[in-house]
Amino acid sequence: MAGPGEAAARGRFAVVGGGIAGVTCAEKLATDFPSEDILLMTASPVIKAVTNFKQVSKTLEEFDVEEQPSSLLETRYPNIKVIQSGVKQLKSDEHKIVTEDGKEYIYEKLCLCAGAKPKLIFEGNPYVLGIRDTDSAQAFQKNLAQAERIVVVGNGGIALELVYEIQGCEVIWAIKDKAIGNTFFDAGAAEFLIPKLTAEKRESPIECKRTRYTVEGSQEKERPAAASDKLGSALGPDWHEGLHLKGTKEFSHKVHIETLCEVKNIHLQQEFLQLQRTSLTFPKEEKNVEPDQVLWPVYVELTNGKIYGCDFIVSATGVVPNVKPFLDGNNFAVGEDGGLKVDEHMCTSLPDVYAAGDICTAAWEPSPVWHQMRLWTQARQMGWYAAKCMAADTLGESIDMDFCFELFAHVTKFFNYKVVVLGKYNAQGLGSDHELMLRCTKGQEYVKVVMQNGRMVGAVLIGETDLEETFENLILNQMDLSAYGEDLLNPDIDIEDYFD
Repeated sequence: MAGPGEAAARGRFAVVGGGIAGVTCAEKLATDFPSEDILLMTASPVIKAVTNFKQVSKTLEEFDVEEQPSSLLETRYPNIKVIQSGVKQLKSDEHKIVTEDGKEYIYEKLCLCAGAKPKLIFEGNPYVLGIRDTDSAQAFQKNLAQAERIVVVGNGGIALELVYEIQGCEVIWAIKDKAIGNTFFDAGAAEFLIPKLTAEKRESPIECKRTRYTVEGSQEKERPAAASDKLGSALGPDWHEGLHLKGTKEFSHKVHIETLCEVKNIHLQQEFLQLQRTSLTFPKEEKNVEPDQVLWPVYVELTNGKIYGCDFIVSATGVVPNVKPFLDGNNFAVGEDGGLKVDEHMCTSLPDVYAAGDICTAAWEPSPVWHQMRLWTQARQMGWYAAKCMAADTLGESIDMDFCFELFAHVTKFFNYKVVVLGKYNAQGLGSDHELMLRCTKGQEYVKVVMQNGRMVGAVLIGETDLEETFENLILNQMDLSAYGEDLLNPDIDIEDYFD
């Protein structure tokens, strides 16, 4: 490849990022343009590949995410050239990318899929670990092996799974909402799940089908600093499988949830001693708040006035789009959430530059029952659709918005329950103009639908409900259901017979 003084390498299409969006985009381009070189730039030697893909219904899809050495991708697609280097600069007016190792690459069309990085509560504190990717999960595992108590901050999917999986270690879980799992659930669903958090006996997880490749030579000897600047790809839907998440204590599960609070301050041991304040023991009953006699490496002061000592803090407070390497010298339109704005063809505000996955912000007028969420499924869909748009633009063809953007649909697993969320499942953006219907069988299933003007606009299904296809159809075709009233969720009525 071109060094100083050499001609820059060229590729008709270049993709930045070895995560799901980037790899999916490169694979689709490689298939559509078998005689063109597709350049895929990634800072990590492993890429994320989608395996065992299954279209469950019109909009729901299931797949596993596998880490693979990039050489495997090149073997499968001989016209993909993987360039293992981070991007130092994008010179969009020259259609040129400069990588960290000083080489230059010229593209005709470029897709930025550089993902997002963890939003750390405190940058640069060695006791704060951000969990977002496989490397940080390993660092976390090393620290947990010596831990007696940790504080988990955040209320999304990763925090939820983490707290559920950890054994033998006291967990103080600080969330800013009233109920757990607020990204995916309402308070009712949280209540349904909470007994699983405190249950002593655990079902053994279903055997997981992902292999892991670790990067040789990256084992750190010391307690790893919060590596938020080192970017790995995001975690897979079952990232905690095969990680030995067990602390030093002999009990299986101890979780205490502090709601409606955030972290106000973090004090190292020395600072804490100088403050002459009191920290609390792990609460056994709600009324028990005894001062803690143990000295901890680090102390977390919450906005509700409580202070807890712990071995370290896990920051699972969401992500920030990784746009920094691309902004300098380029006039990108950026969304409120910090992502690169893209239109309905995944184009950014700059000519011939597209973006997909966590780095982008959907700036088109969305379907009333779709919204963007930085999830695996959307990364895959956007990467695939961006490649289709790049191909259509290159060939001068027109293209329609992909059907996957008609309805928000996501299937995952929490606490060993199957969880399906559809449409405006938490009444996102509906204000008070909606009503909810619920059906719940303790320990078995939880069904919630969001109704607006007699039509279904969203649903949460926990457990094996078998209602996802029926509800997907009802949301998509916006049929007036007012005549059914409460019977819509009556378990004795086979609703599928009505609406097939």
